[in-house]
Amino acid sequence: MGGRPYPGTVDLDDFEALRDRHPAWKLLRASSAPLVLSFLGLHFVEENEGPTPASRLIDALDDHLYAVRQRDPDAYPRQPQAYLDDWADPARGWLRKFYPVDSDEVHYDAMPALEKAYRWVEGLQQRSFVGTESRLHTLIELLRQIVHGSEADPETRIVELERRRAAIDDEIAAVRDGRAELLDETAVRDRYQLFSSTARELLSDFREVEENFRGLDRSARERIAGWDGSKGALLDELVTSRTDIAASDQGRSFQAFYEFLLSGARQAELAELVVAVQGMPAVRADRRLRFVHHDWADAAERTQQTVRNLTEQLRRFLEDRAWLENRRVLDLVRSVEQAALRVRSDPPELALTIDVPGLTVELPFERPLYSPQPETRVDSLIAPEEESIADYDALFAQRFIDTARLADNIRAIVPPRSTAELAEVLELYPVEEGVAEILGYLSLTGDEFEVELHDDEETTIDYTDAVGTARRARLPRATVTRR
Repeated sequence: MGGRPYPGTVDLDDFEALRDRHPAWKLLRASSAPLVLSFLGLHFVEENEGPTPASRLIDALDDHLYAVRQRDPDAYPRQPQAYLDDWADPARGWLRKFYPVDSDEVHYDAMPALEKAYRWVEGLQQRSFVGTESRLHTLIELLRQIVHGSEADPETRIVELERRRAAIDDEIAAVRDGRAELLDETAVRDRYQLFSSTARELLSDFREVEENFRGLDRSARERIAGWDGSKGALLDELVTSRTDIAASDQGRSFQAFYEFLLSGARQAELAELVVAVQGMPAVRADRRLRFVHHDWADAAERTQQTVRNLTEQLRRFLEDRAWLENRRVLDLVRSVEQAALRVRSDPPELALTIDVPGLTVELPFERPLYSPQPETRVDSLIAPEEESIADYDALFAQRFIDTARLADNIRAIVPPRSTAELAEVLELYPVEEGVAEILGYLSLTGDEFEVELHDDEETTIDYTDAVGTARRARLPRATVTRR
């Protein structure tokens, strides 16, 4: 039976418009879609890479095409640069090609349409296990937060809080009596699958939020470039746009998440939970989720940088306007000087009287007397020392700790403005030079790194010394923060 669609649904015309104009739909219809999804999806979505230099992306695509042509020599005959230029065409909307502020090399970054298409195709694959219990619990918990979090009656909220406290007391009593119910392996896998999918969807949402903020930044640049009115009117419009970004639902939600990531205590708790879950035998751990909280921080920082660009545009606009106003003042001063030169030979008659300034009197005794400086004697001769036999064995027995290598290890694991455990760094990069290498990590405190020791906790680090003997070092729990 025909008729109008339900409110909130998409009708036939909307579907036709999406088919013709949406970049994700165009990607799925393209003949090179398998190559685009297999390469760009792996690089930007699975590995969560941000803006990538063209040279690095071309080399990676060249290796990918070489592997593809080993199976089919006639497949995808074009050069890697030609494919990237084609995918970065604004008419397609799959890649963004731009020059960063601090680089003179062109960079590429994925657009939200690429991630949408990749996630949709990824969902077509058949899954051996589909969890439903955890999703139901999550939905119920969300409904509770909506209902009880918006309840204005204090008595009703108190009743709900007392009910939750009673449930917690019952659970504590069950644990003490040995009647606690533990999650079985199926329930653990169910919840881990929900965590994995939600974590990846969150990274995808960050890319879309960044694109929305970039659109607002682009519109601000267009208004600045074409503005010919007063400075106050444009500033009022741009500040209003900046305020609208922060006050919108999307902006407030993003800011709350970003503040959560900036909390050191919450980062530490999140890192400990991820490590604990990844080590459970019942979980088929995905190594890519081991540092997912660092990926969240990187994606949030890229989004935050896009918002800061709008503020930077305001600053540049004010500087340009100030320069123009100063130039106007200089032009007026120069015109006054030229007018004065023109009337110098024939000055106009002005009824103006100028008082003759008085003479200044300087007494001789007000000047300071000459005071000679004492003679300085310099003895540049150094007394000879007695010759002694050098002990070269002690010199050759010394071991050198390359702190640059230790700093590179930390940079490879810890993103900027993030914190990680020193023990986690040593798990991925085992100790090679004994306890001196551990001390080398602790001495990296400087402009880029900050190493903090927590005396209330202790960490045990197992390592092998230079002669192959297994050693164990006990030291306070150390965290490494990258600024």
